Amino acid sequence: MEPGSSGLRRLVHEAAKFGAVGGAGLLVNLGVFNLVRHVTELPVVRASIIATVVAIIFNYIGFRYFTYRDRDKSGRTRELALFMLFSVVGLVIENGVLYAATYGFGWDSPLQSNVFKFFGIAVATLFRFWSYRTWVFRTMPARERTGADPYLATDSPRQHQRIS
Repeated sequence: MEPGSSGLRRLVHEAAKFGAVGGAGLLVNLGVFNLVRHVTELPVVRASIIATVVAIIFNYIGFRYFTYRDRDKSGRTRELALFMLFSVVGLVIENGVLYAATYGFGWDSPLQSNVFKFFGIAVATLFRFWSYRTWVFRTMPARERTGADPYLATDSPRQHQRIS
């Protein structure tokens, strides 16, 4: 098997786990959004922000303990701070789309609000996937992940000799 294909397979596996948590988070987000819209008189974007915050909390738990459970767990304060920072940026992207549709174009029927909420989530998800995997849930160095001998040079498959 070629070395590059295992990296692609890991990325696809990670994206699938991210998608599973994200899909559940999407249901939480849209469910809370519609519930808040129907039981309160809050404006559409405020209802959306509440739903997004609930989904962010749900997603952090899912990402930390399912998607990225094998990632570096040291520095949880840093991890949580970065997660919140990037989540807030995603919240702005997501709700900015909804705000523009609602107040910029006047598209505010329940169906239109859900369509633009969903579209905003999709755009923000691309940003979140990149930022979470790059900055928040960092991979551990290979030797920590596999328990390999740190004195072995493993930069390429042909270099398996002791470093003196």
